[in-house]
This record gives sequence, structure tokens and C-alpha cells, in this order.
Amino acid sequence: MRRILSVLGSSGSIGRQTLKVAKACGHDVAAVTVNRSVELAEAQVREFKPRLAVAVDQAAAADLRLRLADTDTRIRSGPEGLLEAASLPEADTVVTAIVGVAGLAPTLTAIDCGKRIALANKETLVCAGELVMARAREKGAEIVPVDSEHSAIFQCLQGCRNRGEVRRLIITASGGPFYGKSCKDLSLVTKDQALKHPNWAMGAKITIDSATLMNKGLEFIEAMRLYDMPGSRIQIVIHRESIVHSLVEFEDGAILAQLGSADMCLPIQYALTWPERAPGPAKPLDLLSCPPLTFQRPDPETFRCLGLALACAERGGTSTAILNGANEAAVALFLEDRIAFLDIPRLVERALERVAVVDNPILDEIFEADRAARQAVYDAVR
Repeated sequence: MRRILSVLGSSGSIGRQTLKVAKACGHDVAAVTVNRSVELAEAQVREFKPRLAVAVDQAAAADLRLRLADTDTRIRSGPEGLLEAASLPEADTVVTAIVGVAGLAPTLTAIDCGKRIALANKETLVCAGELVMARAREKGAEIVPVDSEHSAIFQCLQGCRNRGEVRRLIITASGGPFYGKSCKDLSLVTKDQALKHPNWAMGAKITIDSATLMNKGLEFIEAMRLYDMPGSRIQIVIHRESIVHSLVEFEDGAILAQLGSADMCLPIQYALTWPERAPGPAKPLDLLSCPPLTFQRPDPETFRCLGLALACAERGGTSTAILNGANEAAVALFLEDRIAFLDIPRLVERALERVAVVDNPILDEIFEADRAARQAVYDAVR
């Protein structure tokens, strides 16, 4: 099926690979959005000729408007531009590849318009999963996951007649660059070391989250919301080879797994073509060259971010928004060389201790929890 895409976050890793898939599979691109990446946005517009291009930063949008004055592409800026891209009438599918809670409002806008959501922004479901999924059911919007782990689960679930047949979901984790390290070891790691993922090429924020194992905690919470599954029926296992992307165990004891190379093109493409499959640019997996497949338990005590995320998954309410907001702020500080690696879980835990949790929150309370969590982190490093 040929789709017309609005790619939110087209300058990031997922956004760029989405455009690669679109080119290979013949999908049209109606909109692209970036924050400040003007040169890349210009190149994308000239190649894909979208109707709309958004640079959230005002100065970047002004520059982009001058660069593209010879084209028919409209240029917008700010949060309003993102919302326009998310609701563009010409687009039937919105790829939400914006990093962080900034993707929540555009995702809700796309849902309100009944779009298919190719969801690459896990923070949307971490912070407001119940609200988002309820809105999607109300509006008849399809949410198809792009994360490799959730795409794997989604694909495996095609093999059951109803969700009542599922015993548990098994999410795999590479363990990141510091698997097996002690707390003492982690106290000495550098930013450059944390940014060297052993298997995947990703953006800076998600790569740090993988190093702390926060990413796997966020995926655990996301799975609860996406598949309406209690945490007691979700398991995380360390799988260093990143070949088995996740598994589903059924009531009869059968386990289905989705295997593939460490290539995000496949889950991106499946989110666009589901329930159909088609040839694409993803690198096939050669089973004869695979290493032995191994599985171990994670260590949420050493990798404290994972432990904090699992606790918030059980607590619920705005605790997950507090967790996510504090983590986004702490990771940004780490990438700016203002804090050490182990300060990330310390600051997240501090925010969780200081910001009150609201049960059954409305959207404004979720955004306030996010704001307060970030402020708690910034206050701690002044």
C-alpha cells in the first residue's frame, strides 16, 4: 500500500531512515519537521518535495524560508507548525519521531484527525499512555509501533486470535555498552564511552538511555499501555546479540520471536505497510552467520534507572511523567558535560522524591508533572 507521510522529526535517526524507506518503497512525503537542522531540511525538501516543512526554531525557519524560496513548499515554525504537520489533510500516516515529551501534543493532534500513527516516540505512552490509547480508540486512529522491540511484539501478536491467549510479553535488551559493569565501574565512564552502543546506531539521547537501561524501563511502561498488559506479565531479558527483538509467550507455552538484523528500516516499514508486507531496504538476517543467542537477567540495582522505571510502572499516575521529564533533563545535562553518568539516576530519583504524584491525571497535570520534574533536576545542579 502506498502511503502519504508526515514525518515529525525528519532530522533524527528514525526520521532519516523513514525517508530512506519512503524512497525505496514509493511512499509520498507530505511534510517534514526539524528543530534547527536547516541544511538537512533543505536537502529533504528538494528531494521529496513535501507540501509543508517545519523548523520549530524561529530563526531556523526564517533561514529555511529563504533557502527554499524557489520551491512550492510552505515553511512553518514553532509548536503550531508541528501541529499543522501532524494534522495535514493530505497525509494519511504520521511518523512521530520527535524525541521526548515534545512529541505528545502532535501525536494527540494526529490521533484526533484519525491518522495512522507510526509511533517512534515512546515518551508519549510513558507519560500519557492511558489518555493516548483511549483517544485513539475514540477517534479510530491506528497506533503501530516503530520501536524494534514493540514492533517485534506487534508482529508476534499477529499469530494469536485474541489477547487472552497471551501469557506474557518478553522484551529484549542489548544491555548497552556497560553490561556487566559494577557501580564503581560506572562512576568512571565518560560521555564518549556512553555514546558507543555495541549494536545500534541511534540518536544521542536514546543511546544514553540504552547505556543507563532507562530505555528498557520506558519500553516496559510503553508495553503496559500499548498492549493493555499488567507489568506482572511483562519480562525484560538481556540479549546481547540484538537479533531476537522481542518475544510473546502464549498460554499453551509456545513462544513466538521476531528475529532480524539490527536495522530500523524493517520496523519502520512494517508500521507503514501493516497488515501487508513488501520488499524494502532492510538488511536481511543471515542465520548462518549469527553468533550463539544468549539471554540473561537484567541488573536493576546496578542500573538504577531501570529499577526506578519499574517502580514507576507499578506506581502509575504521573510518576511515569515525572520519571521521563527528570530523565530527559538529566541526560541533557550529561550530554553537556555538566554531570557524571551516575548522576542521571540520582537526579531522577531526587525528582521522584520531590514531585507529588497525581493519580488519574488529566493532560494538564501530566504536563505540569513533566515541568516540575525538570525543575527539580535543574535546581539540584545549580
